[in-house]
Amino acid sequence: MSGYFVLNKNSNSQYHFVLKADNHETILTSEVYESKLSAQGGIASVRNNSPIDARYEKKTSIKGQPFFVLKASNGQVIGASQMYSSVAARDSGISSVKLNGSTTKIVDNS
Repeated sequence: MSGYFVLNKNSNSQYHFVLKADNHETILTSEVYESKLSAQGGIASVRNNSPIDARYEKKTSIKGQPFFVLKASNGQVIGASQMYSSVAARDSGISSVKLNGSTTKIVDNS
């Protein structure tokens, strides 16, 4: 089993997606999109950019928790990770996005 995307529509008729690993853990959460087509474009962008090391920006929150964002080639943020307890855990999260980001499986809950 491999990872998969889950596409959702919120109560404001906006769309977002999450990338889940094969163990069903959320490993990347998207920005909010105005249309389903834009959200699907975001998913395609994850597929294209997730294998590229330079697309990951490693960050630390104000509270000192490591996390990362995945960016497109134009520098726009595609999605962000959860907050991690350590740098090693964050780096493992990046590896998981690299491994699962090219999946074509989408669970459409919109």
